[in-house]
Amino acid sequence: MSQLHDLCKFPTRPITVEYVSQLRSYLSSGVPATYTVEEAYNYENRVETEPATATTPLHLICTHVPTDLDEGETAVVDEMCDVLFEYGAGWSFTDVNNETPGCVLIRRGLKDWALYEKLVDAGVRAELLLRKVSEYDVEFVEEGEVVASEEAAAPSHNQQAFLESKLEYVDDALVTKERKDGVMMSWESDIMQLAADSITVNGSDDLCILNIGFGMGIIDTMLQQKNPRKHYICEAHPDVLAKMKQDGWFEKANVVVLSGRWQDELDKLLSQGTVFFDGIYYDTFSEHYSDMLELFDYVVGLLKPDGVFSFFNGLGADRQVIYEVYKKLVQIDLENYGLRCRFKEMRVPPELFKKGGESIWDDIKRSYWSCPIYYHPEATFMDFS
Repeated sequence: MSQLHDLCKFPTRPITVEYVSQLRSYLSSGVPATYTVEEAYNYENRVETEPATATTPLHLICTHVPTDLDEGETAVVDEMCDVLFEYGAGWSFTDVNNETPGCVLIRRGLKDWALYEKLVDAGVRAELLLRKVSEYDVEFVEEGEVVASEEAAAPSHNQQAFLESKLEYVDDALVTKERKDGVMMSWESDIMQLAADSITVNGSDDLCILNIGFGMGIIDTMLQQKNPRKHYICEAHPDVLAKMKQDGWFEKANVVVLSGRWQDELDKLLSQGTVFFDGIYYDTFSEHYSDMLELFDYVVGLLKPDGVFSFFNGLGADRQVIYEVYKKLVQIDLENYGLRCRFKEMRVPPELFKKGGESIWDDIKRSYWSCPIYYHPEATFMDFS
């Protein structure tokens, strides 16, 4: 372990500005802010293999920062983190326990510390930078987000692969038949009820609503109970469309089924210029945040001035700190479209975190949720907020 790593374990108290001076000295002399404990070990022991984990100085600070800091020490620790970020520290590297620095703080019960918020803000800046760099067609890999090529081609990551995959409805879930990826599960019902109430809040007799992504039909069943005048459903997967036909959705008098990708179907609606919605909900599978950014262009063109836009907020929900990074990003991005996004908090069912035979994730390839709180988004035009 290097002197930099030793420093970040706070070997002496009180923690004074001398810590900052020493840290800056190491970094300015050429030691990377991302220099890991594993790299130091390999160097000292002449090991040539690439380390599989990355315990960075930020990890060490979050692991060893005392919980009884006084005001002066708190300021020093904050400045140490600022210096590390100044020299390129990464907020989302994972250590031997598969934890980011933010995950370490959560495990230690320090989520309310300003240091945690600093890490979240660093994640927001990194994502915005990544987006800006990509505008210039520069190859840029987001730290900690490398996906194996085989996985990148899987239905859970690739929309075309998903649309070509076979689906099946089993018990309380919709899954990909071959891989058992969870497309939708019944535990989301309370979330769907919250969403159905949000996008029908205007409650008029002339209610016109749009749901993108039918899945198990949970929210659409709830929306039908609101007696909308027109209920548009956009769905692209042939197996889901077949299930909708089997269950009579195509025959409902107030339902309009848009059979295809929303990217194509919403283009047609915009071109017509005659259909506008009181509420829009978005919940698809195998799409990414870049797709949502594209969707926002359609939302502002199809939403009534006093309408409500919402979506299933699973952005980064397999890791809490990333979930909160995307919560901030959504607010920033929607503001650029003139929409103000507020979040309601809802505790998710405890069954999501049970292990073994009682887990709802049994027979599901990958758990797509690990956060105790769901942030339900409600976006409205600022003039009507």
